[in-house]
Amino acid sequence: MARENNPNTPKKPRFSSWWIYGVIIALILGFQFFGSAAFSNTEKTTTSEMQEFLRNGDIDKIVIITNTRKAKIFLKQEALSKEIHKGVSEKSLIPSAGMVPQYILDYGDLQIFQNEISDIKKENNLDTIVEFDTESNIFGDLLLSLLPFVLIIGIWIYLMRRMSGGAGGGAGGQIFNIGKSKAKLFDEKTDTRTSFKDVAGLEGAKEEVQEIVEFLRNPDKYTSLGGKIPKGALLVGPPGTGKTLLAKAVAGEAKVPFFSLSGSDFVEMFVGVGASRVRDLFKQAKDKSPAIIFIDEIDAIGRARGKNNFTGSNDERENTLNQLLTEMDGFGTNTNVIVLAATNRADVLDKALMRAGRFDRQIYVDLPDIRERKEIFEVHLRPIKTAETLDLDFLAKQTPGFSGADIANVCNEAALIAARKERKAVTKQDFLDAVDRIVGGLEKKNKIITPEEKKTIAYHEAGHATVSWMTEHAAPLVKVTIVPRGQSLGAAWYLPEERLIVRPEQMLDEMCATMGGRAAEKVMFDKISTGALSDLEKVTKQARAMVTIYGLNDTLGNITYYDSSGQNEYGFSKPYSEETAQKIDTEISKIIEEQYQRAIKLLIDNKDKLTELAERLLEKEVIFKDDLEKIFGKRPFDKNENNDSNTPTEETINETPSI
Repeated sequence: MARENNPNTPKKPRFSSWWIYGVIIALILGFQFFGSAAFSNTEKTTTSEMQEFLRNGDIDKIVIITNTRKAKIFLKQEALSKEIHKGVSEKSLIPSAGMVPQYILDYGDLQIFQNEISDIKKENNLDTIVEFDTESNIFGDLLLSLLPFVLIIGIWIYLMRRMSGGAGGGAGGQIFNIGKSKAKLFDEKTDTRTSFKDVAGLEGAKEEVQEIVEFLRNPDKYTSLGGKIPKGALLVGPPGTGKTLLAKAVAGEAKVPFFSLSGSDFVEMFVGVGASRVRDLFKQAKDKSPAIIFIDEIDAIGRARGKNNFTGSNDERENTLNQLLTEMDGFGTNTNVIVLAATNRADVLDKALMRAGRFDRQIYVDLPDIRERKEIFEVHLRPIKTAETLDLDFLAKQTPGFSGADIANVCNEAALIAARKERKAVTKQDFLDAVDRIVGGLEKKNKIITPEEKKTIAYHEAGHATVSWMTEHAAPLVKVTIVPRGQSLGAAWYLPEERLIVRPEQMLDEMCATMGGRAAEKVMFDKISTGALSDLEKVTKQARAMVTIYGLNDTLGNITYYDSSGQNEYGFSKPYSEETAQKIDTEISKIIEEQYQRAIKLLIDNKDKLTELAERLLEKEVIFKDDLEKIFGKRPFDKNENNDSNTPTEETINETPSI
């Protein structure tokens, strides 16, 4: 330290790469100098002068350089004494001249030049020697051979200086920092605006992560009773439910350093880099402990080991995972570092990573319910100018199954639609249009559809609406449309009831309503079409789930072939025999056919109402719950008779022209 503070101590000269460029320039100048020095004693002449010298018998030898279109003229010894060659004769006395020619000239066409020399030799009976040669420059060749190496060295030094981030260079630069962690550090001085107030819903998950922050702020409160601070918490849930948002809130609320990175940041093409980055990450966190590490999409490195490793080779991803396991719960583990991680694929994670002692807590972040959706709407509607009459309860009811990211997209899409219509504020209808746009896709009113196809589509969608109206447990209808949207030619919109458990009769009613479209085609036209593809796919999945997952059938009984752990113990084989597979196929077909025949019977009994509904649909293209009530009367199974205000009506949809 004393040496550094002594002003008289000579400073180590800073390395500069400019000398590389200096060497290159010197080589080029040297080439120019030495290449031209060989002809410094040579006079330039013309073709006509050369022909005169040749006729006078002064030329001993002519060397024609074919690759540069030059010719070297060597005079006879007795010709040097002539007055016309006095200048070159004096230069020939220079010792360094050697075999340097006395004259040099530039010629045009080689064949013409050669013929001219031959003609003069014949006319004058001369013995002048004519030779052909190619010119090579030893200095130029040397420069060309050295130049690539010089350039490579220069570029290498330049990159190292740039990567090291300063004019002083630095040993290795960033190219030697490839094993360093890429985590972004947040601390109390960092401008992180997200807080727990910005996280709507997710009350249970917020309590868990808030407690983790409290662990590090006030550890004595928990350790005084003999408890240990958890080492990690895993956020699990479907995409878009707010796992990363929770982590951002932790970064905003924590008064401790917060390291954030993605699981893919550990992955690199070089062997050993992932494990090195894990070590460096935990070293940085321990140096700043207490601290929090957040690894987003941890399944990128945390997948179960030993799966799909057909080559038997050493897997870099497994090395990274092994190092992570050691850092989280090994001999040198520091308890002042808590690891948060997020994934939507918890089923593929390694069991050793999931055990207590590494991730002590698994926080499930589920899709929001109706109350939480209302809170999420409140958060995302803050920057949006909305109409005063906007009902948030209505919006929450119209978005079942939407995640927080979906709701944010609905709010943004509604604002764009309102701006497109040049409104002063976003209205309820804009939100309904936004939901339709997100769920169904963009309207295609100009799509070419024949009248026969349009009629088939109308009866198909009317069949869905009729059967769902006549079955108790089917989802209540919101609207029916035959306007093409996305990949569909028509759609029936429902408002499904949010259930925690589903009974067999509820699933069967939903399957019956789904088969109502094909059943209507059969009843009205005695023909079926390919328009029921998505319906068949849906009911087949539901029937297979009833038989193989939930055990809701009489043939196989109370048995399931579902593996919630995601660790397929059977590999590529089925977990049941061929005989059982036949029973499963038979039972699935039986369930679907029963509901299909049930839908046909319902439509035959209400054929006149089905026809009236389809004709109204052909006329208006979009019909609502009110239209069905005018045709069928009140739905006998509705539990809430006064819920009409929460359903879009013809008046609300016609407030503005469609997009």
